[in-house]
Amino acid sequence: MQDNHRHLSGVILVVVSALVFSTAGVFTKGVTTAAWGVIFWRGLAAAGFTFGYMIYRGHLRREIALFGGPAVLVVVLSALGTAAFIPAFKLTSIANVALIYASAPLFTAALAWLFIRERASRLVLVASLFAFVGVMVIVSGSLGSGRLIGDMLALWMTLMLAGIMVVYRRWPDTTAALPAAVSSLFLLPVAMLFGDPFAAPAHEMQVLILFGLVFAVASVTLAEGARRLPSAETALLSSLEVPFAPLWAFLILSQLPGMPTIIGGTIVLLAVLGSQLLQLKPR
Repeated sequence: MQDNHRHLSGVILVVVSALVFSTAGVFTKGVTTAAWGVIFWRGLAAAGFTFGYMIYRGHLRREIALFGGPAVLVVVLSALGTAAFIPAFKLTSIANVALIYASAPLFTAALAWLFIRERASRLVLVASLFAFVGVMVIVSGSLGSGRLIGDMLALWMTLMLAGIMVVYRRWPDTTAALPAAVSSLFLLPVAMLFGDPFAAPAHEMQVLILFGLVFAVASVTLAEGARRLPSAETALLSSLEVPFAPLWAFLILSQLPGMPTIIGGTIVLLAVLGSQLLQLKPR
């Protein structure tokens, strides 16, 4: 009974995380504040909430004690990913970013094989190939337009996320909450150097702070849920973010994806969901 309750709570936490993460594009597109301004205020709010959460749970001292070399690597990769994530939404469609990001589990498998020699199954290799083809179809729709840079930033962000997952596979005891907070703080002076966060309109400040709180909640619920579920099931449930992101973009911003995005996104989703479902299937 206790195991069933733990599993159910894990499923709920990961689903909540996916739904909350799926709103990132709407938050970013819904304000006129420049990308570095969004990064600054979201990061400040997210770091504040995460530190508050760690103190409330009594985990801060343990997080500091576990903060070693792998955690530093997570901070760097997370900062590099976030620096591309927000501008990607500004420079291309929400659907493009979400569907390129959907290939993260398969890029993770490829990087794990490349850097830590974690053997990938034939199923994962085939799915990775199809996912890569799908991403290229999505990107092809941006050729000759101003959206290509945004697509490339989304791909870079996805690779950084995949790198973070490889770090956690190689060093599973690496702490999660503190690197997330530190990476947000790390980007604050960078955002002030390359942007002007204080030029953000006053009426958008509440939205930007809420974005930070939402991001922190999503990060915490994902971390807590992942502790309760097998990694394959976590990846499968996290992919719920992908169809919801374009849905919010359509319902709130009236943003419709183009045909290359629909075709390429379908290929990516079939590759990711198909591989995850087949891995979860009892043998």
